[in-house]
Formats: sequence, C-alpha cells, structure tokens
Amino acid sequence: MQSEVYSIIDVETTGKVINGNRITEICVVRIENGKITDKFTSLINPEQYIPPFITNLTGIDDEMVCDAPLFKDIAGQILEITRDAIFVAHNVNFDFNVLKSEFKRINVQFTLKKLCTVRLSRKLIPNLYSYSLGNICASIGIPLHNRHRAEGDTDATVILFKRIIELDKDRKVISMFLNARSKEATLPPHLPARIIQELPENAGIYLFKDKGGKVIYVGKAINIKQRVLSHFYDKKNKEYLLGQETYHIDYELTGNELCALLLESEYIQHYYPKYNRAQKIPVTTYSIISYENRKGIIQLAIAKTKYRSSATQKTYKKAEAQAKLIELCEQFELCPRFCGLQATFNACSHYSLKNCKGICSDKEKVSTYNKRVQKALVSLQEKCKTYIIKEAGRTEGESAFIYVLDGVYKGFGFISQEDQISPWDVIDTFLEPKKSTYHTNIILNSYLKKNKTSPIYPLSLIA
Repeated sequence: MQSEVYSIIDVETTGKVINGNRITEICVVRIENGKITDKFTSLINPEQYIPPFITNLTGIDDEMVCDAPLFKDIAGQILEITRDAIFVAHNVNFDFNVLKSEFKRINVQFTLKKLCTVRLSRKLIPNLYSYSLGNICASIGIPLHNRHRAEGDTDATVILFKRIIELDKDRKVISMFLNARSKEATLPPHLPARIIQELPENAGIYLFKDKGGKVIYVGKAINIKQRVLSHFYDKKNKEYLLGQETYHIDYELTGNELCALLLESEYIQHYYPKYNRAQKIPVTTYSIISYENRKGIIQLAIAKTKYRSSATQKTYKKAEAQAKLIELCEQFELCPRFCGLQATFNACSHYSLKNCKGICSDKEKVSTYNKRVQKALVSLQEKCKTYIIKEAGRTEGESAFIYVLDGVYKGFGFISQEDQISPWDVIDTFLEPKKSTYHTNIILNSYLKKNKTSPIYPLSLIA
C-alpha cells in the first residue's frame, strides 16, 4: 500500500473568523503509516489584542503570548512537519484557511490536500446527536483533556482519526473525500454531500437552513447547484459563517430569473434570514393627485401616501413623482403653477416649462384647460395597464406567467403549453397570489426596462 502521511492539526485563534484572524496556539501531529513520528506545539504571538470571550474559552490571554514566537519564527517548523502530508483537522476548512492566511502574510504559499474529521465521522460513524469534537468524543469514548487548547484538541482528533482509519480499512471513503471532483473538502462540515448532488442546475431559489430547520439565507440563481457551490468556495467571513451554520438546503424551481427574483424577495420578507441583507421598506410613497380649486381649475399635485396604500400611481421617491408630473406638463401643455411645480400667485415663469397657454393669466378658458388635464389623468391610468408577462417554465412543456392588474403585481403561476384556455381561466386556476411590495415594484420596473422586447401581453391578446 502507498505510504500514508497525515498531519493532524488544531489552531486556537483571536476569533475573528477568517479575515483578520490570527493564530494564538498551534499543535501538529505527524502520522506516517499509522504511527506518530513527530509532534510540534507552541503558543504564538498574534500581534493583536485577544478578546475576553476568547480568553474565557481557551484560557489564552495577552500576557501568555507576549513573549511567544511570531508566526514567521516557527513557519519553517510547520512547513517541515506538514511536508508531503495530508492536512487533517476537525472542521478542516477553518484551520486550513487560517493557517494559509498566516503563510500568505509572509509570502509563502501553503497548499495541501485536506481531510475533515467532521465529514468523515458523519459518513463512517452515522446517527450521532452532534459531531462537535466534544460531543463526538463523549459519544464514542475518546478522552478529551484540556479542551479548546491546541494540544488537547489535536490529541483527541488523532485518536478519532485513527478510529476513522480502522472503519475505512480499504480507504474507499478517504479516497473519495480526497478526490477533487467529490467536492467533499470544500463543503461545510454539517452538510451531507448528497444534498449538493441532488440540487438541480435550473433557475429558482434556494434556502439554507440551520440545525433546527430555521431559514438563515435565501438566494436566487439561474443555476441553483452552481450558485450554491460558489458560496462554499468564497472565503469571505460571511460566507464562511453561513457554511458553518448550514445543515440543510431546500429549493424551489421557477424556470426563469424573473420569478426567482420575485420569490426570493417574498421569502426574505417572510423569513427575515440572518444572512440576507434586510430589505428596507420606505415609510411613505408619493402619488399624483387632482383637485378642483375655487376657480374651477383642475390642479395637479404630489401628495404623500402611506406605503401600504392601494394607490396605483404611487412612486417611492418624490423625485420620480416630480419627473412624471413635469412630463405631463410638457406633453399636455399644462401650467406649472397649477401642477404644484412653481409657487407663485402670478403668471407662471418656470425655468424649463414654457408651453403654458395662459390659464394662470386668464388668457385661456377654464373648460379648455381642464380638458387637457383630464387627458393627462387618463394617460396616467393607461400606464397602469393590466397585462401578463410570459417566461420560461420549470419544464420544457410549461410556461410561466406573471400577472399585473392595473399596474399592481398580483402573482405568478405555471401552465402547460398544451392547455387551450382563456386568460381569465389561467388567472383563476393557475395564479399563485402574491403581495405587491416596494421590492416587487423595483424588480418588475427593472425587468421592463431591460426587456423592452419581452413577451408582455394585454389580457385581450392571450389565447
């Protein structure tokens, strides 16, 4: 059998996850052909403050490490004891990435094959309540002394790894985990590989769940499997912590990106996942309103409305409402004074709107002016059309539809391309009702701007 060389490693750190995290203590045990051939352990001066919660956990404080060697002073010994070995640790990605970062600071490349005793234990010692080092040692009778110190944890991991080797005599499992194509080394410690293998390569949303089944992250993707894996390749602190807390992944297919975006937004607002950015909701919205003044002139103005109001012509920024009002003034030759765009009691003199026909200086009849105002208001309503957006479905013989009623998003659904039914039957039977929100409005507006040639149909044109 080929010579087997492993370096079992544990590091204690300053506790800043990956980026900015520094090692305070390290222990490495080298095993060759089943026998311990070398051992190295040392405190390390991290060159930064050790937080109190880390001292409470490990017992290592600033005074203990002030005279300890710097990492660069012992880097050569670590390289020697790990030379040509397979890097083994309990939750290997944490220890390996922290150590790799330390080497990077001194311009040394550190690359080894990796094995994780958490993932190996889940495979070879199934059905344990917990796979943390303390719990697994208690479950299978491994002595664990000096917990949360590098040497104590490494000694326990050595015994655990030897048990794993005994259970995998033909090395089938270890070989599989070392195979780059298996992706076992990159996956979070608590996530079974079969869950990744079963993920589809289609458009939809995915939900990361913690040990208790709580949703901690919601994402959307055109290729769900590819996007999920990208989280685990990312070395950012947030992605690392997300991986550490993920025990299960659910997904829903949508067949297209638009439905995925809409569903992602809905689920983020429903679950408020820990690792998603909070979706900010505006306190107020703005609408263009009309009223008749004492002279009988129909005036237009911008009014604040509550976010949850049913107004169909609401915007989420005052500047957007003002831009729309200026557009109406230009198109229908309205007076900026009577549209709330100029505060004056005299004839209007707006800096850019010059096509007023004189209603503000009694040069135009009220009835004539009001007709143009009415046309402007009708044009606003015409922009709030009822229509359906057609998109790709979840399967080859299926289509997705997104339903907008009077400019308000009402939901989406899926229908077989073979069904010959009326548009109202489509809505009544297949629509999944959804809530219109600030974020769905932004998503749909963005879609319409980017997809000016997209399949958007008034209901009267759909067969």
